[in-house]
Amino acid sequence: MRRRDFLKTMGAAGGAAVIPFLKFLPAEAAGRDDTLVVVSGNGPNSMDIQRKGTNRPSYQIAVNLYDRLVGYSTKTLANGTLMYDYSKLEPEAAESWVVSPDGMTITFKMRKGATFWDGAPITAYDVKWSFDRAVSLGGFPTVQMKAGSLEKPEQFEAIDADTFVIKLTRPDKMTLPDLGVPVPIIFNSELAKKHATADDPWATEYLHRTPAGSGAFMLERWDPGQQVVYKRFEEWKNGELPGISRVIIREIPSASTRRALLEKGDADVSLEMPPKDFAELNASGKYTITGVPIENSMISIGLNLNFEPFANKLVRQAIAYSVPYDQIFKQAAFERGIPLWGGKSMTPATIEWPQPFPYDTDYDKAKALLKEAGYEQGFEVPLSFNLGLAQWSEPMCLLLQESLEKVGIKATIEKIPGANWRTAALVEKKLPMHIKDFGGWLNYPDYYSFWVYQKDRLFNSMNYSNPEVEKITDATLKMEVSDPQYEPNIKKLLSIFFEDVPLIPVYQPYLDVAMQKNITGYEYYAHRQLDCRSFNKASV
Repeated sequence: MRRRDFLKTMGAAGGAAVIPFLKFLPAEAAGRDDTLVVVSGNGPNSMDIQRKGTNRPSYQIAVNLYDRLVGYSTKTLANGTLMYDYSKLEPEAAESWVVSPDGMTITFKMRKGATFWDGAPITAYDVKWSFDRAVSLGGFPTVQMKAGSLEKPEQFEAIDADTFVIKLTRPDKMTLPDLGVPVPIIFNSELAKKHATADDPWATEYLHRTPAGSGAFMLERWDPGQQVVYKRFEEWKNGELPGISRVIIREIPSASTRRALLEKGDADVSLEMPPKDFAELNASGKYTITGVPIENSMISIGLNLNFEPFANKLVRQAIAYSVPYDQIFKQAAFERGIPLWGGKSMTPATIEWPQPFPYDTDYDKAKALLKEAGYEQGFEVPLSFNLGLAQWSEPMCLLLQESLEKVGIKATIEKIPGANWRTAALVEKKLPMHIKDFGGWLNYPDYYSFWVYQKDRLFNSMNYSNPEVEKITDATLKMEVSDPQYEPNIKKLLSIFFEDVPLIPVYQPYLDVAMQKNITGYEYYAHRQLDCRSFNKASV
């Protein structure tokens, strides 16, 4: 599809698509003060965040149905939106903790009286089993734990039912913040072990469909591809009891239908709509629209170094000068974000991240670099995007396709179904040129590098490898920001990203959420999923 054809079809989907979906929503659910109705484009594919292949919507399960030892505090942004603060931790399943003077041991005291849904107490033994599981299953959860120097079962000890100890191999600024991300959840270990087998010692098949948690909400039902329903756990002791007693999250593939459901009053919260819709709804003044820049996140273009032309740094730089940044930002993102192009120098002045890269649209520079690299006649390349994010990534691809033609590069657009994207882009890493929307949970440039620029990491879909990047990332990841060596090392790291440019940033996106005016308590999290514990709903 060419851009002009795409633009003709924009907005063609209309209200006719709304009616079939309404039958899945309980009658008058959106009007009830105790029920929150959410419509989203994608739903969870597992109840277990630690399972291999679990998608991002499944992070909501970890946040709402499970507890962690600690959670994050909250701060208020200038626009009044609540936002997590990972620099300040708050008690969750652990009521207190002490870090030893040498920073090598952290001792947690479990909260008394807190239980799992079945009434069993949450103990240090459950935490030990859960952490052992996270570092042993492999894949994403194990690497996430490693980011905080949590790497092997021998580091975790349950002294007794009330006392849990973490022993570190080195002091690490990431350890405590890493305990508040969605991965290190606490399972009801005795329940899980009843469903473990010799071939499945961590009960992955059972926990895939059946949560075993202690969180503020319990699972009432899960219809994969349709909806997930939570009900409040009335005996929850690890925080303030939620103001909402029931949450219905409906999976509605059509963005126009999600908007229509909000406008009709049949949904309280609408997610994952096109930037254009959020801009229009915000202008109407009828709804509460929050737009928070996603921390440590970039909408970017990934160039896979296993594709022969992109192995050449000059070609990658030529692509960076061929991107129609301003057009993409205005016509695909509708300016719902922060520009990341037009930096002034290949040497960064600050360690701010993300920050604008030193590229702009310059076709003459692009052609000169392609000629120098031996690709004066251009080449052909597939350009892939996640169909689940088509509302902004498809127009972005169409604009990029037109722009690349001006320097002799023919890009053929490939639409990858959302269900297949993670495998194709991240596991198999087989997409030569693709749109990336990765965001790191902890807001440090070295944390982003750990996940995206290090060899063989899950989110390094570019197959990028640079020994100097590996060395600097490993050194700074554990280093305190106040260390005199931190800033010069990070500046060196960023200058390599600027020059090597396996990833071409375009803009830092907003996480947009649309809500009815009577909905309050929304809190932004970097994992981009709703934490329903803080929501409240007033009568209308």
